[in-house]
Amino acid sequence: MDFEIQQLLPAWFTSSQAATSDFWLKDLSFKQGELIEIVAPSGSGKTSLIHFLYGMRKDYTGIIRYNNKELSTAGYETMAQYRKDNLSVVFQDMRLFNSQTVFENIEIKRQLAPFHDSGLIKEMASRLGIADKLDALCANCSYGEQQRIAIIRALMQPFDILLLDEPFSHLDRNNAEKAMKLILGEAGKRNATIIFADLEQTSFYPKTRLFYL
Repeated sequence: MDFEIQQLLPAWFTSSQAATSDFWLKDLSFKQGELIEIVAPSGSGKTSLIHFLYGMRKDYTGIIRYNNKELSTAGYETMAQYRKDNLSVVFQDMRLFNSQTVFENIEIKRQLAPFHDSGLIKEMASRLGIADKLDALCANCSYGEQQRIAIIRALMQPFDILLLDEPFSHLDRNNAEKAMKLILGEAGKRNATIIFADLEQTSFYPKTRLFYL
């Protein structure tokens, strides 16, 4: 899935606020399989951008296109199909179901659009050090554990574009590197584009394109 943006800007931003940005108010195109890191200090619209690209919010000016189709005019059915087959996301606030187990949170996502067999959930959980948490309620997991759950959940479905909003903010460097290795491996299987938004540049991320929001 190729995508492009044209003169994108949050509706509440002024052009002067975007004057030093590499991303806002620019015409940019992205090809399948690219690795993109967006460095964005607090208040610069990082999370809003992820929400725009996922089609959750439309309070922006400019254009976002996936495969030459404008996102802002896509209907509910089209967006549901995109999120099922083309777009996956790790939200900053993770958005887990706290009253369900770790396994149930991941398996629900996998069942909606199977890409992997359910047996791979345990393997991924083991790689990220949370295999012993699969039967625990998400509400009883630490923030770091919840972040790893959210990452595995996002990798269960097919996707052409993976959106990451501060996916390692609660992880130490060792666990962040393990998670990134898993993410890169799964993106490689799909030749997927990764859009990684964070507060600071990530030294262990093999960037091909870097933008300052």
